Amino acid sequence: MTRNFPWVFFICLMSLVCCEVQSVSAKFSECEECHIKISPQMVQDFNRGVMAESLTCKNCHGRSHMNAGDVDKAQLPTIKTCRPCHSGQVKQYLSGKHAFGLIAMEAMPYTHRQPQAFVAGQKGCGGCHTLGLQDEKVREGEGRKYYRYGMDCQNCHTRHSFSKAEASEPEACMTCHMGFDHAQWEMYSGAKHGVTYLINRTIDTKNKDRAPKCQTCHMPDGNHRVFSAWGFLAVRLPEEDPEWMGYRATILKGLGVLDPAGNPTARLDIVKNAKMARLTKDEFQAERERYVNICRQCHSPNFVSENIRNADLMLKEADKLFAEAIEIVAGLYQDGFIQKRKEYSAYPDLLTFYDVNTKIEQTLYEMFMDHRMKAFQSTFHLNSDYATWYGYAKMKKDLVEIKELEKKMREEKIN
Repeated sequence: MTRNFPWVFFICLMSLVCCEVQSVSAKFSECEECHIKISPQMVQDFNRGVMAESLTCKNCHGRSHMNAGDVDKAQLPTIKTCRPCHSGQVKQYLSGKHAFGLIAMEAMPYTHRQPQAFVAGQKGCGGCHTLGLQDEKVREGEGRKYYRYGMDCQNCHTRHSFSKAEASEPEACMTCHMGFDHAQWEMYSGAKHGVTYLINRTIDTKNKDRAPKCQTCHMPDGNHRVFSAWGFLAVRLPEEDPEWMGYRATILKGLGVLDPAGNPTARLDIVKNAKMARLTKDEFQAERERYVNICRQCHSPNFVSENIRNADLMLKEADKLFAEAIEIVAGLYQDGFIQKRKEYSAYPDLLTFYDVNTKIEQTLYEMFMDHRMKAFQSTFHLNSDYATWYGYAKMKKDLVEIKELEKKMREEKIN
């Protein structure tokens, strides 16, 4: 009896586990008979979610896949799959910047030169930017031929539970919004807003909403249209400050949106299509006013206007340094110290990122994608230390290095 007890206990325990996994679901699916053996956590995740009360696997994956021999027939969900039940959220999402993630990535001049695993296999930029993958709009599914599992909704509502509560916490944003060029998690979690929310979520759960989380400002009332006034590139047109417009014009030339003479290029259409910048005063003001109204729910109007104004001016100071650096590197192109590629204008092309041939261009790229991003993003996320030491101070260092490299390059050419 004693010798048999462990086996009896194990069998009973496994029976309880299987019953628990399946009993949560109001609608049993025959798919679970196999998947409870080959991917039990998948079954458990689905059955712990709200969708299990009314849906089965076939609602999202179709009815063609019936056994281990026809796995390729299983349909993989897209946002089109989610639309019948979540039409409001889908409409909001498709009007926001997340839905343009794939367009923005493919608009970069050298995306096509990256390793397939890096982009299509989602082991690099594609890991986040395929949240904009929509089969009905992106070459009729061609974007899935290499790697089948890219999707949009599941980036936040993790499959297979698709939990609203999970997607409503700030850590859901952390997967993409961290690191080199968009360290919003580090900025937010170290700033007063993030610190207050994360502490109170643990010690005072009833009042955890006394401080904002990411979704409070970027998805108010659950609105899936995620957008911001400045956009990822932190440029806008028109600019009423003439001094700042001078810096802006230089940056737009470096981005290839304007040619060296200041005329619009074909790349302007790409920026428009991907909604990477606000190109009218009304468009910028509409997005700005949305955020101002959210801020005023907690802060006084004077506090909000003063902080917004100083955040804008911080970006202007960053642009001043950046424009000077661009002009230095552009001068090396114009004077023949850096050989111009056929597809380049007289200015360095900032959107080529790390695919450059000289150290000075590499430093300029880091100044743009890393340090300028941190200087302006940290300012709007109210993390002054991050804005200083990871942003503005690094830009000052970059400019010193660029000046030294320019001097060295010119002296070596002369000698």
